[in-house]
Amino acid sequence: MASKTTNPFTFLQQVRAEGSKVTWPTRRETLISSLMVIAMSFLAAIFFFAADQIMSLGVEFILGLGR
Repeated sequence: MASKTTNPFTFLQQVRAEGSKVTWPTRRETLISSLMVIAMSFLAAIFFFAADQIMSLGVEFILGLGR
């Protein structure tokens, strides 16, 4: 089966047409989403830090290395 080729100009026109069909988020939606990602990352970091500290204390207690 022969491959169908498209010249670069037609390709760019098609890309531009498809890009115009996209519903882009507003500046406000982008800002809120970005802030939520930062906040959730911070909360996850706190959670994993606390979990790591608790497990470390547990291992030290069990192995008797805390003294």
